[in-house]
Amino acid sequence: MIGTIEINGLKVYARHGVNPQERTVGNTFEVTVHLRYPIVEAMKRDHVTATLNYAQVIDLIKDVMNTPSALLENVAHRLHSNLMLHFPDIQGGIIRVAKLTPPVTAELDDVAIRIEW
Repeated sequence: MIGTIEINGLKVYARHGVNPQERTVGNTFEVTVHLRYPIVEAMKRDHVTATLNYAQVIDLIKDVMNTPSALLENVAHRLHSNLMLHFPDIQGGIIRVAKLTPPVTAELDDVAIRIEW
């Protein structure tokens, strides 16, 4: 049986962007991660060591977000690589990285990149 841990709308302040000002001033980003993993042991044992610990995933996301990238695609790639390295039981998922106030002259909710595997 496969389960999905969902981390929805994690707000992180970071310095990603193509423009130098974005790297200097920074921006608020919203990260959503859905991770598929074997869930049977967690269901049976009812212990945090048997699951994909979402607190550890959140800490990893915050760490990765601390390193600036020009493109959101690169941020998503680094998140994926680090998640797979640290949590090898992950069998698939979705990562969405959104910039909440992009430097454009338009009214919008966000701009984002989403990857699935």
